[in-house]
Amino acid sequence: MSTKDFVEKDYYKVLGVPKDATEAEIKKAYRKLAREFHPDANKGDAKAEERFKEISEANDILGDPKRRKEYDEARTLFGNGGFRPGPGGPGGGSFNFDLGDLFGGAQGGTAQGGAGGFGGGLGDVFGGLFNRGAGTAGPRTQPRRGQDVESEVTLSFTEAVDGATVPLRMSSSAACKACSGTGDKNGTPRVCPTCVGTGQVSRGGSGSFSLTDPCADCKGRGLIAQDPCEVCKGSGRARSSRTMQVRIPPGVTDGQRIRLRGKGAPGERGGPAGDLYVIVHVGEHPVFGRKGDNLTVTVPVSYPEAVLGGEVKVPTLGGPPVTLKLPAGTPNGRTMRARGKGAVRKDGTRGDLLVTVEVAVPDELSDKAKEALELYREATAEEDPRAELFQAAKGA
Repeated sequence: MSTKDFVEKDYYKVLGVPKDATEAEIKKAYRKLAREFHPDANKGDAKAEERFKEISEANDILGDPKRRKEYDEARTLFGNGGFRPGPGGPGGGSFNFDLGDLFGGAQGGTAQGGAGGFGGGLGDVFGGLFNRGAGTAGPRTQPRRGQDVESEVTLSFTEAVDGATVPLRMSSSAACKACSGTGDKNGTPRVCPTCVGTGQVSRGGSGSFSLTDPCADCKGRGLIAQDPCEVCKGSGRARSSRTMQVRIPPGVTDGQRIRLRGKGAPGERGGPAGDLYVIVHVGEHPVFGRKGDNLTVTVPVSYPEAVLGGEVKVPTLGGPPVTLKLPAGTPNGRTMRARGKGAVRKDGTRGDLLVTVEVAVPDELSDKAKEALELYREATAEEDPRAELFQAAKGA
């Protein structure tokens, strides 16, 4: 019987029984149909003879509990003979195609090797799932990707805004120098007999269907040390410390996690290195703050400047000061904007500097200043700055 037949044929339908039919129900259905379509009772009837063959074939599979379980598992895996594309597929239903082509059979033919022999095509892909008829091609130790490494770095406020290259000391798993990564003191490990060098073993397999896990004996390496290295205890990996220069891009924020591809632990057997994840901590600045891509600063102004207006110099981060024009009658807490003086954005442009005005109230005044304020108070005595407040309160 071909793999295509094993997966595509609905033997329950052939016998006219439900999928949860008992062994007794299957036997009863088979006997009834066998009597009806037996060649002796239908001499010269080719259709009856073909039907009898189908019935016998179905009974061979469903009448054997082990083969029935394998059949059910295979049909569950392949969607009862047709892969289902899901809601977005053609017509939203299932569609069938030639499994003979899928499993590498010749054009117009079927795959060879019985129910479990896939021959080619997807046979390599499902080799770990279907164990029947699967040959071994010797040890197949695969390259292994290095582990991802996580580290932390603390930057000053200015470094976070402008970017910086900082030294970063890392500890990660790397090939053991004592045994050159073999895990064996003499550098001659043997192929793991449990997984035959593949680094994986099958589990849960009952018949044709099974899953694979990393081999517990060799920890997925495919090799076992004959004389374990004393440094790495036969693992082939040891802790390695190294210092590398890491470029932190401009504009990072406190708590941001940066991914640096290929800067993690080295791989094994030619595998790629893992990634490095750097968590950034940013210190505070005594003058400037941060709001997204914008920097913030609070600038004190005198009362006359706020009332009469004027020009005010404002410091910038790492650059010369800028001069902002303060409009007359500027209230306390108003925010103005100095464009292009903020943090660096991802596209290379800069945010703005948000300048908040704070009217400074002096702790002490000279006699001349007090006299001038007294004159000002007399001149504005008829004005009540709280009149609107009380009107609004009364109206409410």
